[in-house]
Amino acid sequence: MSASYLAIEIGGTKLQLAVGSRPGGEWLQLVRLDVDPRRGAAGILGQMEQHAGPLIEQYRPRGVGIGFGGPVNVRTGCAVKSHQIDGWDDFSLRTWCRERLGLPLALANDADAAALAEARYGAGQGVGRVFYVTVGTGVGGGFVINGELDAPARPAVAEIGHLRYGLHATDPHQTVESLACGWGIARDAQQRGARMRADRDGDRAECDAIDACQGRAGVVDTAQLAELARCGNRITLQSFDQATRALGWAVAQVITLLAVEVVVVGGGVAQSGEQLFWEPLRARVAEYVFPPLAGSYDLRPAKLGEEVVLHGALAMAISTVGELRPGDIR
Repeated sequence: MSASYLAIEIGGTKLQLAVGSRPGGEWLQLVRLDVDPRRGAAGILGQMEQHAGPLIEQYRPRGVGIGFGGPVNVRTGCAVKSHQIDGWDDFSLRTWCRERLGLPLALANDADAAALAEARYGAGQGVGRVFYVTVGTGVGGGFVINGELDAPARPAVAEIGHLRYGLHATDPHQTVESLACGWGIARDAQQRGARMRADRDGDRAECDAIDACQGRAGVVDTAQLAELARCGNRITLQSFDQATRALGWAVAQVITLLAVEVVVVGGGVAQSGEQLFWEPLRARVAEYVFPPLAGSYDLRPAKLGEEVVLHGALAMAISTVGELRPGDIR
């Protein structure tokens, strides 16, 4: 039987753990959990320890690969920061995995892990220059050249979500992510609704419908907002239009700078449908891209679904710790 490895995705809304031996293949076991943002990093670490223990006991994995939702320091094995969950600043996941799980660690940003997986096993397979964009709780990116991540040891790379969206955007929070991610769309819809109420301008029922999408911890469900938009809610249509315009502008800059052949787009917001997301996104990219590159690229939906980060984390674990002897810890 092939050696097995533990793969973990640490996100802003979900935590996934899986055991496998072949990236792009079937999992021996998969656990998917919701994240409570109010509990911060400590809550996620508690979930990881609780659910990784039985998997390790049953499958005896040789190492663990983690795709983390934020910038990481690959050299030190530290999470640098999460832009969605408090408590991750300069946290040593390498030390934690050694002490709590007894396993060596391969660490990457979640978008980098996903980019590697889609380029090798998914929608970008066989293509030389692949850029991956995830549009979910945040907006992340990864750039793969001939099947290998570009500059994986840099403090940050391919961070499309953190591009500033104009010369006026001098605040580091004025980013593409702040407009295009799920939380950004929800925040914008809530603000538009509040302004409409204050001005007594428009349909109050449209504002009430947005408020009804609030779930646990006061977080608005973006999937429900997308359904409202598909049903003609003007507030949410405006929020999605702003999001696809910002994202399309950013993707066009990436294509212009890197001459990318394929842009793979994944994440929950990318599941919003052809008319609401894909059609306007393609139009915005075409509007902003350098004209000589028009028609030289392809925008594709991700193939590996919600497990894309896990497949990348598994690939990294195999390549990074696969040569260690069983029981070695570093």
